[in-house]
Amino acid sequence: MATLSTLHHPCWPDFSLFRSQFSPIFRSDSPLPPISRRQPQNLVAMRYSPLRGTEAAPRPAFPTSPALVSAVDDLFDFICSGPLVKRIGLTAEKVAEGIDEWLLYGGYLCRLFGLEEFRLTAPERARIYHFYVPVFIWCEEQVQRHVSAFGDAEEVSPLVIGVSAPQGSGKTTLVFALEYLFRKTGRNAATLSIDDFYLTAEEQAKLRSQNPGNTLLEFRGNAGSHDLKFSIDTLTSLKALTKPGMKMKLPRYDKSAYAGRGDRADSSTWPEIEGPLKVVLFEGWMLGFKPLPNDVVKDVDPQLEVVNRNLEAYYDAWDKFVDSWIVIKIKDPSCVYQWRLQAEVAMREDGKPGMSDEEVIDFVSRYLPAYYTYLPALYSEGPRGLNHDRVIVIDIDEDRNPILEN
Repeated sequence: MATLSTLHHPCWPDFSLFRSQFSPIFRSDSPLPPISRRQPQNLVAMRYSPLRGTEAAPRPAFPTSPALVSAVDDLFDFICSGPLVKRIGLTAEKVAEGIDEWLLYGGYLCRLFGLEEFRLTAPERARIYHFYVPVFIWCEEQVQRHVSAFGDAEEVSPLVIGVSAPQGSGKTTLVFALEYLFRKTGRNAATLSIDDFYLTAEEQAKLRSQNPGNTLLEFRGNAGSHDLKFSIDTLTSLKALTKPGMKMKLPRYDKSAYAGRGDRADSSTWPEIEGPLKVVLFEGWMLGFKPLPNDVVKDVDPQLEVVNRNLEAYYDAWDKFVDSWIVIKIKDPSCVYQWRLQAEVAMREDGKPGMSDEEVIDFVSRYLPAYYTYLPALYSEGPRGLNHDRVIVIDIDEDRNPILEN
């Protein structure tokens, strides 16, 4: 594996609740290009920009007892004990060779999240050095492999990394951290969500009328509620963003429109990205799901039959664009209830509108049939067209931390 070599934006959330003094090692940075304005959902109850509506993922359960990182040796031992080190092909020797990069990336992330890097709590330290940094190192290797495949070509299409993870599992904050690290290390990156390709409000209304009584298609979310042609056009354009001066806008969806039913945001509000683009981080709760035999889906929920038929077209619209995969694996889809409830409680405590417990149950129940149906195949077989050298599966516990699993 090759050696790897305070920003603020008015649209970003307020980090002050978790901010402690910055590390003396990283007092100043050269300014970054504007990131694509996709923001985290779990740390500090962060949310997307206002275009994302009021939905939020939960805050992390960080205890208050400090775990002082007082020496590089101490941190080295901690890094080597992480569940992802062997999974991404690292030995203790390789970690030792690259310890400067681990320290650099960890320092960047501590500044990003307003953490005091030499007095991290145990879960904070695990989140940084057992999760975000090793995943970024894996992504860097994927980028380098992708670039090398183009040889001496003057233009190299961006690597598309698909991040498939259930709602509330922390994928948005992971993607936020990865995009930041890519930009800090000189790689122009952009983020997209499958949410950005939801049907317009008018098209959603048409979908409901075409499927009367099907609660899984009453609102956005399941297969059939996305504009697949729009996603193909967008991803095709992003893959072609290989030259300086080339620009395009990244679509965004307004979940707060029409009393929460949502609508595509006005294109005048979409963030703009400029080439050459090196990485696209594409995340979604059902990314990588593939259709199954009809009798299998009927046994879970008869309403899934039409969803399953709709899913046939999603490979050509989404999965075939993905070059590498990050799959966040959960033990039980019922965790989504818990995470969603935590998020809504946090929002209400912050004085913001939040769903009641009953509304959360109704909301999550529209996704659970798909989770129970399609997650087992995703975890055992991977997405369609998968190259197994291009995927990392990360098992997480109920606190969204990586764990060792077979």
